[in-house]
Amino acid sequence: MPLNRTLSMSSLPGLEDWEDEFDLENTVLFEVAWEVANKVGGIYTVLQTKAKVTGDEWGDNYYLVGPYTEQGVRTQVELLEPPTPALKRTLDSMNSKGCKFLAQSEEKPHVVAHFHEWLAGVGLCLCRARRLPVATIFTTHATLLGRYLCAGAVDFYNNLENFNVDKEAGERQIYHRYCMERAAAHCAHVFTTVSQITAIEAQHLLKRKPDIVTPNGLNVKKFSAMHEFQNLHAQSKARIQEFVRGHFYGHLDFNLDKTLYFFIAGRYEFSNKGADVFLEALARLNYLLRVNGSEQTVVAFFIMPARTNNFNVETLKGQAVRKQLWDTANTVKEKFGRKLYESLLVGSLPDMNKMLDKEDFTMMKRAIFATQRQSFPPVCTHNMLDDSSDPILTTIRRIGLFNSGADRVKVIFHPEFLSSTSPLLPVDYEEFVRGCHLGVFPSYYEPWGYTPAECTVMGIPSVSTNLSGFGCFMEEHIADPSAYGIYILDRRFRSLDDSCSQLTSFLYSFCQQSRRQRIIQRNRTERLSDLLDWKYLGRYYMSARHMALAKAFPEYFTYEPHEADATQGYRYPRPASVPPSPSLSRHSSPHQSEDEEEPRDLPPDEDDERYDEDEEAAKDRRNIRAPEWPRRASCTSSTGSKRGSVDTAPSSSVSTPSEPLSPASSLGEERN
Repeated sequence: MPLNRTLSMSSLPGLEDWEDEFDLENTVLFEVAWEVANKVGGIYTVLQTKAKVTGDEWGDNYYLVGPYTEQGVRTQVELLEPPTPALKRTLDSMNSKGCKFLAQSEEKPHVVAHFHEWLAGVGLCLCRARRLPVATIFTTHATLLGRYLCAGAVDFYNNLENFNVDKEAGERQIYHRYCMERAAAHCAHVFTTVSQITAIEAQHLLKRKPDIVTPNGLNVKKFSAMHEFQNLHAQSKARIQEFVRGHFYGHLDFNLDKTLYFFIAGRYEFSNKGADVFLEALARLNYLLRVNGSEQTVVAFFIMPARTNNFNVETLKGQAVRKQLWDTANTVKEKFGRKLYESLLVGSLPDMNKMLDKEDFTMMKRAIFATQRQSFPPVCTHNMLDDSSDPILTTIRRIGLFNSGADRVKVIFHPEFLSSTSPLLPVDYEEFVRGCHLGVFPSYYEPWGYTPAECTVMGIPSVSTNLSGFGCFMEEHIADPSAYGIYILDRRFRSLDDSCSQLTSFLYSFCQQSRRQRIIQRNRTERLSDLLDWKYLGRYYMSARHMALAKAFPEYFTYEPHEADATQGYRYPRPASVPPSPSLSRHSSPHQSEDEEEPRDLPPDEDDERYDEDEEAAKDRRNIRAPEWPRRASCTSSTGSKRGSVDTAPSSSVSTPSEPLSPASSLGEERN
């Protein structure tokens, strides 16, 4: 079944402003969600990061409504008096009589209520059932039934039109929730989803085609110079290296300057998030690196919370041994330095045979003896409650990645969210991402995908899929995603085994890149961050609100949509210089160091192609076809001002490289 485009703003619009300001003086926006000041999943990130641009647009007429939790109030809410008498009277009435009133204003305002997901959709259904004068919007970030079906290992996307939705929801004991989600979608004046792939899903499972697609954005912090985020990468990588030194003590037989850090993170949904594909690809990558005699080592992190009872002893011991070695080295260094200083003070060169005494050598020998280890470094950092049945650990046992000395791919499963206060890996998630080289997210079910988006704005290349909202969005708006560090894995039109082979090809090609090529690619990846900034993507939400106002209050607002024009849209061009691939780019020197602390522009020799990030960025800007705002659909208020537009753009496809053949373990049931 082809992924037809929703008649909506599915292509990135141009950057020009609206022709006229929209009159919001007597208009109020309520945004309702279970994750307002309540961190549960990705919707929390949507609301938190979008709040600023929405607040800039609506000012004091913008309100977020969510559950009251003591933890949320203490950490995320600043308690204030109601800014207007009308709101104060409303709150007083709700406290004294229950939730019976919403309108206490002398003048009847035009109210827009935006509900996220089925939990908040109860309020939307009540608004329509009681015929309240409210313009309603419902956004589904992932359908309930879709998530359950994909977790059940079905061929989901090729059978969307064939599912008996009532039967499937009933068998999974989610029928009441499914009905609430479907009712909210049908009751809303405007129904939206976060990606084109979810729009198709909603059309078949919720039986309503979304009116508009509202992609998720981020607050993008732009640096004054490219080398600033490169320096942050080097600093964060050094923190990760310290952990690796301790974790692999006694088996640190690989060069950390030739080690790449890959990671996958998110909700522990083994198949939906693609952890199964990632592990299989790592096994094949391990084979390729070994048979080709590569000096490169890959450390792959799995950051997925699971049921544990604490850190395991061996992991904590590794960090203690590392710290002991560091303390021993510092003690010897201080004694050596003091003796050297005293020798130089009297004007003589030191006798190197007397600089270290027997006690120093004994101390160092004891420290070395403490690093000896009989077992392999642990795969998991915690004691798992379901060790024997855990999907990741079970798969690791099957494919045989046990962190042995012969393995070029090492695996670390950290079944807990990262924290800067952790005694094991004391870094927060953002710092960890900046220190890695590649994020790998081969999801089978991912309505949007904030993890690869966060990698992009931090200048870290990532692997996504054509079944994720982020992957489809980037495939649509970038002429050659892989050249910019966005690798799009085909999980729709390939079998599971073929997808694993393609992912292996991506990972192996990435391992062949030189330090210079990785720096170039990180610069290009970070340059894409503008595509994900809320100051642009927030306009989709603006259009959804204008559309809802026009439908709910047609006497005050008008909205005149046009047919989609497939000739318009925005496409980021191919890079002006050659792609940073091993076959097309050479080392900048015959004996290049793999240390990545130099931030940018490396001095080329006579045979190397000159590279300058600022010059390349300027060329790309000249190559970009000037983006045009799509044909406008007017949204006219009673004062005569206009805002609003809808449009679509043609879909695009990206060719993928051929995959290397390598032995692989059995994959079980395939998805076509």
